[in-house]
Amino acid sequence: MSNKFFIDFHIHSKFSRATSRDISLESLERSAKLKGLNIIGTGDFTHPIWFEELRRNLKEVDGLFHYKDKNIFFILQAEVSNIYEQDGKSRKIHNIILAPNFDIVSQINETLKKYGSLSSDGRPIFNNLTCPELVEILMNVSKDIMIIPGHCMTPWYGIFGSKSGFDSVEECFQDQTKNIYALETGLSADPLMLWRISSLDKYSLVSNSDSHSANTIRLGREFNVFDLEKPSFSEICQIIKNKDKKKFLYTCEVPPALGKYHWDGHRNCKVFLEPKESMKYNNICSVCGKELTIGVLHRVEELADRPEGFVTNDSIPFKTLIPLSELIAVVYNTQTFSRKVWEDSMKLINEFGTELNVLVEAPEEKLRLLVNEKIVDLILNNRSGKVKVQPGYDGEYGFPLLDESSARRSTKIQRSLTEF
Repeated sequence: MSNKFFIDFHIHSKFSRATSRDISLESLERSAKLKGLNIIGTGDFTHPIWFEELRRNLKEVDGLFHYKDKNIFFILQAEVSNIYEQDGKSRKIHNIILAPNFDIVSQINETLKKYGSLSSDGRPIFNNLTCPELVEILMNVSKDIMIIPGHCMTPWYGIFGSKSGFDSVEECFQDQTKNIYALETGLSADPLMLWRISSLDKYSLVSNSDSHSANTIRLGREFNVFDLEKPSFSEICQIIKNKDKKKFLYTCEVPPALGKYHWDGHRNCKVFLEPKESMKYNNICSVCGKELTIGVLHRVEELADRPEGFVTNDSIPFKTLIPLSELIAVVYNTQTFSRKVWEDSMKLINEFGTELNVLVEAPEEKLRLLVNEKIVDLILNNRSGKVKVQPGYDGEYGFPLLDESSARRSTKIQRSLTEF
């Protein structure tokens, strides 16, 4: 009997920069239930105030934790920022940390506060603490801790990022590579892109929201699906370490083009290009004359030693889905956080139980009784991967297209291209 658990390992609390002030255990639990998630990260256990809130309110069950709803689990999780020089280049890498209990988290925090302030940001910055040093420190605390490089391809703070990253896991983690078992794809990449890099074959690829809000618009926009006999921290870690295809069923990704760093470009100059176009112009912006921000698609091309479409024999499968709010917002030509989008989203979620049920399982005939026909058509096309996306670039999110004419910035693309 299959016991599917939908898991988002990587989020943030209200104590991280650029996050919603409304994030709480209650709001996270409520949104996880609406989304259809069973296990979510706590975010930011390094922050002293959030840590105390977690410790005061969460009850442990086999290395996972309950708040009020016994069907929703939390996993102790944080993200840290390592900034240092290596080989004459500034390196800025984000690493996700998972831990099994509060005693170990207390030891982690006690150790890490020697390297930087834990109270200034929910995602603390450690200057001059290298990635291998971080892993060695954590392994000395407990071998049960798991470290996962976050959003591995993004230009800034990704292990392979064009601005401050490396060309391999080994170059980054050196003698501590043996303690790295997984990489996070990030919103601007998916497994199909990373399978082109043969050196990554041995790693599990996980997908998470990196949510800065408790809202269902952000929480669980990417997630992992595990088959768990009985949910526990140790079983989850073993599945990741072993790259166990029988237990790690699949990841769910947004189309990479929706991510903020998929194409190359300059946001302020309104210039955004596919890698082949950027290369024609030596990666220089036509408007300001400075170097473009090299996106994930371009960076994969630089590192790839396999052709597009290559699939490894032991690959964990993945599915692609655009979040419900993104689809509804396109139809109404409004923002995802608008009242109209929220009303239609909740009408559907209330009828079918969770957002994931709406996106994947809700019958067409019932959908058409509840919402605009164009929304239903997008939901159905979303299931089959037929929704086109205007690619994101240089910190600007991509967005779904209702049709070719709804590419709101397409005229700016044309202007930029003709100026070259």
